[in-house]
Amino acid sequence: MTRKSYYILLVTMLFSPTILATTIYKWVDENGVTHYSQQVPPEKQSEKLYSEDIEQKKVGFVAPKVKAVSEPEKSDLELAAQEISKKDKAQASAICDNAKHQLNVLETHTRLTRKNKDSDEPVRMTEEERQSEISAQKEKIRLFCKK
Repeated sequence: MTRKSYYILLVTMLFSPTILATTIYKWVDENGVTHYSQQVPPEKQSEKLYSEDIEQKKVGFVAPKVKAVSEPEKSDLELAAQEISKKDKAQASAICDNAKHQLNVLETHTRLTRKNKDSDEPVRMTEEERQSEISAQKEKIRLFCKK
């Protein structure tokens, strides 16, 4: 055997998977946790694995699983609006027109008053109330005004 072939044989043996193989012990503790180790676990029943028999998983990015897109459940207001739109198109159109008018007033005027429910006296609207009413009118427009 020549010196060159001796070195080739030596390098081949060094990088052979069987030489690099190790024994791995697998066991489950009393809490149900699975453990892997190269040392025999003390007083535990273990399964003997060999590293060359374990199939390696690909390393890298794992694509997320796509969840099925479902229809969002409709709120009571949406169901009521749908029912009104089916039964009475004229009423739905009137609600739409009224909501558009109210939104226009709320967005163009900042100093608004409304009657007090108890005494029928005018009471100034706060900015929070105005913004809340703007949101409510936009929701009515979304529900009743068909494009």
